[in-house]
Amino acid sequence: MHLNLNPQTRKRLQRFRKIRLGYFSFLTLACLVALLCFAELLVNSRALIVHYQGETYFPTYSGFYSGNKFGLDYSYQVNYRQLAAVFAREQSGNWLLMPLVPYNPYENHSPGSVFKPEPPSFQTQHYLGTDTTSRDILARLVYGTRTALLFAFAFMICVYFIGILVGCTMGYFGGVFDLIFQRLIEIWSNVPFLYMVIIVFSIIPSDASIPARISILLMVMVLFSWTSMTYYMRTETYKEKSRDYIAAARVIGASTLRVISKHILPNVLATLVTFMPFTIVSAIAAITALDFLGFGLPVPTPSLGELLKQGTANLRTAPWIVISAFGTLVTLLTLVTFIGEAVRESFDPKKFTIYR
Repeated sequence: MHLNLNPQTRKRLQRFRKIRLGYFSFLTLACLVALLCFAELLVNSRALIVHYQGETYFPTYSGFYSGNKFGLDYSYQVNYRQLAAVFAREQSGNWLLMPLVPYNPYENHSPGSVFKPEPPSFQTQHYLGTDTTSRDILARLVYGTRTALLFAFAFMICVYFIGILVGCTMGYFGGVFDLIFQRLIEIWSNVPFLYMVIIVFSIIPSDASIPARISILLMVMVLFSWTSMTYYMRTETYKEKSRDYIAAARVIGASTLRVISKHILPNVLATLVTFMPFTIVSAIAAITALDFLGFGLPVPTPSLGELLKQGTANLRTAPWIVISAFGTLVTLLTLVTFIGEAVRESFDPKKFTIYR
């Protein structure tokens, strides 16, 4: 199956593949994203498969199962680690399969009934230890990384949508319209972002759902981050609209929407693609910083910033917290940065053009 790509795009992709550091970083990040999409199969307190009295259940992606369902003496959510021990003790042919990390990111698990950070242990299957409230660090890192990446991708899409829409309109029409929007953007850019986040989160009702709070945070970040992309798109549109092929498209009767969408946007693709990885990096760094300050994702949502905050507060007594969180953040940002540098280099027209 061949994608219908023009020769110039194929050359850029070939250049990207030749930049080994960026290319292998891309493959690594793609594998990581694929694993995070199915994180419940690797890190979860629910069993993957339960075979009980001749019937097979798949609790990971199914509904609620009470303890009574599998012969235990309670009606609330079954503890599958306890159920595994019961099956092993009874030896009645019942069995279950647990994920590699049998904990969820919200679960407080302390064998000594005292919530405190515990060091990494293969015996308890806390491979990176627990945090200050006895929650598994690896589980919170996995789900926190997935949340950060989803947030970053959503942030990038929203910023690009607004930036492309406003920037192309400013660059294409120009004149008074362009001047008015430039002044408005300059005024909007001077509004302090952190203060607005503090004000917005101070008036959000405490009973608001986690998805609603995350959506509000995303909206606030997008509203204060789209202006830079607008300037890039405005400049590129100004350059492209003065070229002969745009004049030819107008002469044959192409509408404004068609000129922008079919002629200008495909020719500014290099600018759009080049800034994508760096937009993702800035989003991850911003949401981590806000979580660290306490104005990011709502409690108890797993996040890298929240773990970093715990780690710095318990640096001497529980160094494994900050080591795990900081190592994950550095690895993630390094991969995306290497990809961004490789994309920038492969899409750079000056590097692969001979001027005569």
